[in-house]
Amino acid sequence: MTTTATDKSRVLIFDTTLRDGEQSPGATMSHAEKLEIAALLDEMGVDIIEAGFPIASEGDFAAVSEIAKNAKNSVICGLSRANFTDIDRCWEAIRHAAQPRIHTFIGTSPLHREITKLDMDGMVARIHETVTHARNLCDNVQWSAMDAIRTERDFLCRVVETAIKAGASTINIPDTVGYTLPTESAEIIAMLLERVPGAGDVIFATHCHNDLGMATANSLAAVSAGARQIECTINGLGERAGNTALEEVVMAIKVRRDLMPYATRIDTTKIMNLSRRVAQVSGFPVQFNKAVVGKNAFLHESGIHQDGVLKNVETFEIMRPADIGITETNIAMGKHSGRAALRAKLKDLGFDLGDNQINDVFVRFKALADRKKEIFDEDLVALMADSAQNTDQDYLVVKYLKVVCGTEGPQTAELKMLVGGEEQTSSTTGDGPVDAAFNAVKALFKHNARLKLYQVSAVTGGTDAQATVQVRLEEDGRIVTGSSADTDTILASVKAYVGALNRLRVRREKSAPNEDTRTVSYRSAGA
Repeated sequence: MTTTATDKSRVLIFDTTLRDGEQSPGATMSHAEKLEIAALLDEMGVDIIEAGFPIASEGDFAAVSEIAKNAKNSVICGLSRANFTDIDRCWEAIRHAAQPRIHTFIGTSPLHREITKLDMDGMVARIHETVTHARNLCDNVQWSAMDAIRTERDFLCRVVETAIKAGASTINIPDTVGYTLPTESAEIIAMLLERVPGAGDVIFATHCHNDLGMATANSLAAVSAGARQIECTINGLGERAGNTALEEVVMAIKVRRDLMPYATRIDTTKIMNLSRRVAQVSGFPVQFNKAVVGKNAFLHESGIHQDGVLKNVETFEIMRPADIGITETNIAMGKHSGRAALRAKLKDLGFDLGDNQINDVFVRFKALADRKKEIFDEDLVALMADSAQNTDQDYLVVKYLKVVCGTEGPQTAELKMLVGGEEQTSSTTGDGPVDAAFNAVKALFKHNARLKLYQVSAVTGGTDAQATVQVRLEEDGRIVTGSSADTDTILASVKAYVGALNRLRVRREKSAPNEDTRTVSYRSAGA
């Protein structure tokens, strides 16, 4: 499966959802979730999976190591800084992969050289010794010039030549801060291919951030100039404004073969499934007008557009829903639907569940069907997201909630919740029903986490529609998200809030495993 620099018609897809994507504030995934996403990426045909940053934590190391052992088709890559300790740790994590890759990087721009206290000669020496060390461990080494776009062109040529001579077979030119434009992105790749000795014997990669909204355009421009690896994430997940979105570049290459005569190995019919699953486990919902995978991507409201699509779908659609895995129209289900129908519908939506899983989801489905006349695809996707985020095995589990609100205040909330398996109750007041309910949670599980985001959206139309609630909390620099869906907006809000607290507790336990985590960073004044 290994692609060489001579395979000019192939574009390699390097997915970094599990590394760069997980660096989005609040997007931390559990060990099991990482393994699941990696398996889906492998099955979809991703060429290289950047599974994590092994030296970052024991959890990252364990996830990368297990992904490496389980991968069937993809190259498994680990990230490391430009030092022997990082590189050795990376190799330990990926060494059992059928196709391992060490990815090492260093910041090459003047700003980053100042941080590392290296002059140009010192940086060249560091690159040579670290890439050589990595190459002695692994025959597949990728080297990245962090902040390449803001690196002096002559020096960029020099460090790329050094990395190639030291044994790197892939050279990545990242737009680390989302600063470049498509013309410049192409010019830099073309310059390196022309000026650097040995450039034609390696694969050039592009890694673009979306700070100015041009990550996908910049990646494709680099490919047009000779880059043959695109680094990207599902849904464009990533730090700040995110990264190049896998679904966008893959579909652009597929749709515009006339301008880009290349191919990828991606099975595009699996895109929607992965998009939904990453949105669920990361807690980052897909915006409605998101290219390719947004809810509105194949909807038409304008009369002229509707008339045109009815006569010939190609008048206003450049791709088909089936191209990305949307295989059926939005057929409603109800309380008389059985397990077989639910399993079939969920499979159409990309969720292939085992017997135990379908039994648990079926109970939740029936409970929803008793409260909602018709259940649509969006309801089932929300139900699956809620099932993934909030389980009966969590440390905090909501058992009962009663809220009283109206024109006469204050609003009150009564809550019964399992805290570490122990049932506890509280009764509180607040400025509105949500505030009262959140105060009830705080009374049972004290914390100093700050609410950074509270967002409510309707899953479908109608007064009986489910509400999807997103909550983001921040505590001591740790950011986590929680989400839940329910026809009761206040209950969904509390479940999302509690889900975020469960994640925050896990994050705190990972960073300080010997501390008491029954409360989250609750400190008396002056402690």
